[in-house]
Formats: sequence, C-alpha cells, structure tokens
Amino acid sequence: MSVDTSKTTTTPEPPAPLALPWWTRGDTNAFFGLAFNILVNVLTLTTLTIAVVKIPSTDVLGTVLPALGIALVLGNLYYMVLARRLARREGRADVTALPYGPSVPHMFIVVFVVMLPIYLATGDPLQAWAAGLAWAFMIGVIVMIGAFVGPYIRKLTPRAAMLGTLAGISITFIAMRPAAQMWEVAWIGLPVLAIILIGFFTDVRLPGNIPVGLVALLVGTAIGWIGGYMSAPDVAQAADDIALGLPDLRLDLLFDGLGNLAPLLATAIPLGIYNFTEAMSNVESAAAAGDNYNLRSVLLADGFGAVIGAGFGSPFPPAVYIGHPGWKDAGGRTGYSLASGLTIGIMCLLGLFGILATLLPIPAIVPILLYIGLLIGAQAFQAVPRIHAVAVVAAILPNLAEWAVTQIDNALAAAGTSAAKVGSDALGQAGVVYDGLKVFGSGAVLAGLVLGAIVTFILDKRFRAAGGAALVGAGLSWIGLIHAHAVEWAAAPGVALGYLLFALVCLAYSLLPSTAAVTSAEDEVAV
Repeated sequence: MSVDTSKTTTTPEPPAPLALPWWTRGDTNAFFGLAFNILVNVLTLTTLTIAVVKIPSTDVLGTVLPALGIALVLGNLYYMVLARRLARREGRADVTALPYGPSVPHMFIVVFVVMLPIYLATGDPLQAWAAGLAWAFMIGVIVMIGAFVGPYIRKLTPRAAMLGTLAGISITFIAMRPAAQMWEVAWIGLPVLAIILIGFFTDVRLPGNIPVGLVALLVGTAIGWIGGYMSAPDVAQAADDIALGLPDLRLDLLFDGLGNLAPLLATAIPLGIYNFTEAMSNVESAAAAGDNYNLRSVLLADGFGAVIGAGFGSPFPPAVYIGHPGWKDAGGRTGYSLASGLTIGIMCLLGLFGILATLLPIPAIVPILLYIGLLIGAQAFQAVPRIHAVAVVAAILPNLAEWAVTQIDNALAAAGTSAAKVGSDALGQAGVVYDGLKVFGSGAVLAGLVLGAIVTFILDKRFRAAGGAALVGAGLSWIGLIHAHAVEWAAAPGVALGYLLFALVCLAYSLLPSTAAVTSAEDEVAV
C-alpha cells in the first residue's frame, strides 16, 4: 500500500501578539475625569487637616501630601500593569484599568471621628495626627487579611447586594455633597454638568474630539473668574506656600498612635471590613462592565498602600475607586489611571494644592463626582435581573440612613449641641427618627450586603439561603459590626434577635409544600 506524501501537514501560525496601545483618545477623556476626581478629594483632605484638625500647613504640604502622592503613583502603576495583563490574557484591547485614589468616606471619618475628638480633648494636633496614622495602618492590615476571605464572600454574595451597596455609597457619600456644592453656585456648576452629561452619556462629540473633562473644567473656571467668584490676591498668597516636599518615614508618629490603639479599633475594624467589602463591590462593578479582575490582587494592593502611606505620614488610606464603568464608558483603557496618579502625585510633591484651591473653582470640578454617582446608581439596576431591583434598593437604604445621621450630627454640632443633648423625644417630635436611623445605618456597607442578599434570596424563593443570610446578620449585629454603636459582645441584642426571628420565618416558609421543589433545587446547587 503506497502512501501519498505529496500533501504535507503545516503547523498553524501562533496568533499574533495583541497590539495594546499605551494611550488612546478615550484615555484622554478618562484622565481628565479621574484626575479632577482625585484633585477634588486631595483639595478636600488638605483643607480638612489644616482647618479642622489644625495640623500645621507645613506638615500637611510637606509630609502628608507627599506620602499620599507616592501611594497614588505606585498604586495606579500597579493597576495599569494589572489591566494590561488582563488584556493580554483575554486577547482584547478594551480593558479599563481600575481607578485608585484616597477614599472619600474615609477622609471624613478619619478627620471627624478619629482625629478631631483627640485634638479637641488634648489640644495637640500631632497627637491627633498620630492616631490617624495608627488608624490608617490598621485599616491596611484588615484589608490585607480580607484579601484571603474576600473572594469567598464574593462568591456567596448576590450581585444585587454588592452593586446595591456600592450604589448607596455612590449616591450618598459621592454624589450628594458635590450636588449641594454645585447648587450653591449653580451659575458655575450647571453649565459644567451639562457638558459632562452630554459628553459622557451621549455619542455627541466636540469638534476635534476635544476631551470633555478638559472643556468642562476650562468653561467652569472661566465662568468663575469672569463672574468674580475667584480672588487674585488669594492666588498670590497661596503661591508663597509652594515648596518641594519629599516623603520621609514618620514611624515615630505611627508608633505613638499604635501605642494607644484600643480606642481606635471600634472604627478601624468596621472600616477595614468596609474597605474590603467596598473593594469587593468595585471589582464586581468592573466585572459587570466586562473586566473581571482578581479580587485578592486588588485587596492586597489596597491594604499595602494604606500601610505604606501610614508609615510615611498619611492618615488617608488610598483604595480602588468607585467609577470603573464610568471611565470605561468615557473610553479609558490602561493609561488613564497611571497618568492621573502621576499628575496628582507630582502636584503633591511640589506642594501645589494650596495654589490650585485658589485657581480652580470647586463648583467647576465637583460635577464629575455627580456623574459617577449617577452612573454607578444606574449600573446597579442595569446589571442585575429586573426582579432583583427590589434587592438593590434594599442594599441602598442603610447607606442613606448613615448619610442622614451624618448630616444630622454635623448640623447639631455646628449649633453647639448633639443628638444626646437634644434628646430622642424632641427629635422625634420634629419628625426625626434619629435612634432608628443610627441603628439602621451603623456599619452601612456590611448591613447593605446582608439586607440585599436576604431580599435577593427571597425574590428567588431560596428561603433557606435567605435564612442563612439573616443568621449572618444576627451574628454581625451581636458583635457590633452592623447596627451597633461599638464593636463589643452583645452590642445590639435586639437587632440580633430580630434577624434570628427573620431566619426562623424563612425556614418555616422553606418547609411549605409549595416551595419544596425550589428547596430541593437549592440543595442540589449547594452540593
């Protein structure tokens, strides 16, 4: 038998390596958006540390901001590398890097909950600063521990619960303050908002495809200066404070703070858990937008950034930002995040934030934060089945309660009093259910995850799973991580009992004949 050797087998050519650009037109748009976002936050924390905690401006501009600047550069570099690895692994060029910067809720918490009370009690801003560093260090340690349990929590938690919690944070703590700042000076903020909404939510492009974020800032700044909102003498005065600041280790302050760590654990533990649950939700949000990052890699980087920042003198732990889908829609890919971190980092090292605050009107910058709030709020409903919309709303509610309590407390403090002094009865007569809001909103991120998961499981008629989630709520309430004023044993026994009874109701429903088939299917999936 003869063999035809005229036909030869050819080995298929290996696929050509992915041509992954370092920069795209969309990166320009996303860069201006994210850079202004971080810019607003750094301007805010600079003002808070100097004006509220009374840390000397030389220490803030010469130590705190350079430490934050180094963290921003290294963190955004890491997330650019992570994005390019994901793009090459999946063979696509539309991967968007995760945004990274100082966490907005943490800025206010570390200032008003951690540092300010110590400053008021001691009159020593350095002691308050040391406590802030110890707090940020503990946040980082807890987040790194969360890197090893977070992926399992993510697998068990319904998407509606995670995205709903994220939407609650975004709507309240990200969007509401910028909205208020805009409407205080609406003649600057609203034209800028119009440019951002049209540029980012429609397919209408500016001539020459000029970056929307840049045009928005320039228009708002021009209106502010022409309208007399800004002051030239303030710019000249701020220019005198410009000085190069190089990061240096402040382990002395950190160790001083760690020596009196116990009082800080009541906020550090819940906020550390908040950090890794928020990061978990942000990674889920990125996955819903098409970019599925490894959660453990993200959490380890966030925790490490907080620890390193605290060692160099920054009490503001950086983290993966809310907003990945927004920058993806704006066209951002792998370059925008590093460019943003590098730009703001250089500004931190050069001490430029004093003069920037006098050059750029805040109402011209903050509309980008409102855009992020709108987008994340919308995504929570768009990326889940329609039936789970109720669960999204349920997950939002604890964050609304926490935001409301914060507003009430700040208003009463400004009047020289407090809720305890006014009394629950007087507040109740004015229509303010203060105690209920405070209990509901305490530990809002975790509470939102639990409540959103419970409602999701009920909507799916998975009553045993709903009961299990309620038992988790009972345990977290008992030790004070949710619905309690402090982390301690038997912190909120009434709430824990309520969740326990809720679990028993769900168990009873799971035994009804009409749900037997659903329960059997659930058991098979669990196995």
